[in-house]
Amino acid sequence: MDLKKSLGAYLFLLPAGIILLIFFFIPFFQTVYLSFFDYSKDVYNPVFVSFDNYIALIKSPLFIKTILNTFFFLILCVPFLVIFPLFLAILINQNIRCKNVYKVLIYLPVVISIVVVAIAFKWLYAPEGLLNFVLEKLHIAPLGWLSDPKIAMISVALVTIFKGVGYYMMIYLSALMSVPKELYEAIDVDGASFFKKHTVITIPHIMPMIALVSTISSISALKVFVEIYVMTRGGPLNSTKTIVYYIYEKAFENLDLGIASAGAVILLFIVMGFSILNIFVFEKDKYAI
Repeated sequence: MDLKKSLGAYLFLLPAGIILLIFFFIPFFQTVYLSFFDYSKDVYNPVFVSFDNYIALIKSPLFIKTILNTFFFLILCVPFLVIFPLFLAILINQNIRCKNVYKVLIYLPVVISIVVVAIAFKWLYAPEGLLNFVLEKLHIAPLGWLSDPKIAMISVALVTIFKGVGYYMMIYLSALMSVPKELYEAIDVDGASFFKKHTVITIPHIMPMIALVSTISSISALKVFVEIYVMTRGGPLNSTKTIVYYIYEKAFENLDLGIASAGAVILLFIVMGFSILNIFVFEKDKYAI
């Protein structure tokens, strides 16, 4: 009987295992394999170079710059995407009128294609676009939203934030439903303020969900590509070139599959490192030894 139950469990896991094998494990090991070859001279006859591609990337000032750009993008986006949606979720979870309307309006950007959102913001950021038009009316000098290396990455980060706020807000709203209302009633009797009520009750109860949002938003920030591709193509002066865009450029524009594969493996370890860090920061007691 136990053997039949075990066999049934494995049969249910089999479809997911096949999908993971085809779309993750095989491409992953193939990428690792490709990273040990040099395709720069002849894409059809690569040369085995061992770890030379990894050494070349580590010594490349441009690749180091893309890593720093990616971390800068993460710093710009993740704190806002973790905190602000939580604030919105707490407000909408109160007894207010038309809360469903607010949910729809805030969530609406999530269902719109990121390409469409990026194109719309690119139009807003144009030299003769709406934002600079408003600045001129306020007698403020127009800004090079996407042409100034100092603010280009910030402009791109705003697109990611605009697109993601509603998604993470809905995650928090689902978590808030699990917080016992009796705890809120008890602390209201004690005369606690709005701020203290949520710092003492809400945040500790939904900490696993905060960890999830932090992890998901960090991974998404590290893998940002579409916004960069549509809006800046890594410019100006490589100020918005991220790791994923660098990998795309090497693989599909330069056909240097070895360098691109090595960059992808490095990115994988960076993403894994951030995921593990987020888990231990937010749930260190759960995994304490």
